Amino acid sequence: MRNEGLGSWPARRARKTPHRTALIHGEQSTDYRTLHTRTTRLAHALRARGVRRGDRIAHLGPNHPAYLETLFAAGLLGAVFVPLNTRLTGPEIAYQLADSGAKALIHGAAHAGLVAGLPAGTDVRIRVEIGDAYEQILAAAPTEPIDEPVSPDDTCLIMYTSGTTGRPKGAMLSHANIIWNAVNVLVDHDLFADERALVSAPLFHTAGLNMITLPVLLKGGTCVLVESFDPGTTLDLIARHRITFMFGVPTMFGQVARHPRWANADLSSLRILTCGGSPVPTPLIATYQERGLTFLQGYGMTEAAPGALFLDAEHAAGKAGSAGVPHFFSDVRVVRPDLTPVGIGETGEVVVRGPHVMSGYWGLPEETEAAFAAGWFRSGDAARVDEDGYVYIVDRIKDMIISGGENVYPAEIEDLLLAHPDIAECAVIGVPDDTWGEVPRAVVVPAAGAELDPEQVLASLSGRLAKYKIPKSVVVADELPRTASGKLLKSRVRDRYGTPTPEQEANS
Repeated sequence: MRNEGLGSWPARRARKTPHRTALIHGEQSTDYRTLHTRTTRLAHALRARGVRRGDRIAHLGPNHPAYLETLFAAGLLGAVFVPLNTRLTGPEIAYQLADSGAKALIHGAAHAGLVAGLPAGTDVRIRVEIGDAYEQILAAAPTEPIDEPVSPDDTCLIMYTSGTTGRPKGAMLSHANIIWNAVNVLVDHDLFADERALVSAPLFHTAGLNMITLPVLLKGGTCVLVESFDPGTTLDLIARHRITFMFGVPTMFGQVARHPRWANADLSSLRILTCGGSPVPTPLIATYQERGLTFLQGYGMTEAAPGALFLDAEHAAGKAGSAGVPHFFSDVRVVRPDLTPVGIGETGEVVVRGPHVMSGYWGLPEETEAAFAAGWFRSGDAARVDEDGYVYIVDRIKDMIISGGENVYPAEIEDLLLAHPDIAECAVIGVPDDTWGEVPRAVVVPAAGAELDPEQVLASLSGRLAKYKIPKSVVVADELPRTASGKLLKSRVRDRYGTPTPEQEANS
């Protein structure tokens, strides 16, 4: 095959294991031969409508077989796949379509109204709704093989960052970036050919796509696609499909562990549980270990496709709280501002280098240049390294609070707050203070049926944290703002709770 990228995967897998189940979605199962046929038909249909090498093909919809068919079809044509976040508004979608210059948009039926209402200037010539129209297009298309020359260094997809601050940027990930990331997962996770993975993390983020779905498909396993996460449904699907592999952010795993059926749920098939997206609270790790489950942590970023660090099963207990060591084909350092390595226990910035790291941001040469230093990608995350080389993510550097000249990392405080039996979620932010410059404030969400006393919450931290780290106020909230992948939006927490209101002062 002349195609050395992801677009060739369905054909390569179909010639090895054509009858093995690739995807399960609801009651529908798709084997590898069918996935190859449908991908080829879609590629023909898009080519007939004018899509050519280098053109961008956008997708807006939940986890669904059509998502992966579109990804692979784009790869067959040498086109570039642009996944869109389903939680974005019309103007946000329009921005990403315009920024990427998408020629085609394949979208779910639930987003038909949003797509119809896109501004007149949104120049997406080809629009296809998943459903009858999509199936008719595939049925009418030929199945002759397509073997467009595609190089590993060609751009495979443009993945927009979460946009937790400012406008999202499109990270350009090549076929090689994604392939090397998948190889890292195969090596470090010890995936089996009969893996059955539950994919409830959204595919429009790199973790759901690149850390579980694509590695499992590369190995020839089965992915059970779930359109939206629900803790009760998760427990049902684990038992029904004998799920062996799950990925989620801490929020998702926390909700599963708090479900009423958690204690008696059949989890005997589970072999690999991986978690990332934000620092994993120590109490959550202990909760899963009590059920006899090896709860593994990882760390990464969209720009690294995304895996950078991984904590394997052998060290999951002894190094609990660590993000681990670099993936096999990855290099990670924790450095000072001058890029010299930090000492043991010293806090610095995480920088990453390897064949899985992006080439840059789409259409943003200056931002790309600023993101790299001497060939290393600057993550903006603060971490420390222990004597064995294990990396502990402390927090986002920009989230660090400087109080009276002391550095305060919210994640350290949040970890202790989440050990409180009556706290389900929390976020710590800095608020202005006349004496100290800024001081920590805790925003907490009560557990179901619990009532929180702010003074009691603060008292629970006494003696466990240095005095300057203990929040000076507590705000009780109904919920915390998060991205579609469950990542906490600290910027919105600061916007909402960073300035006291009379009601908040009364609770503090």
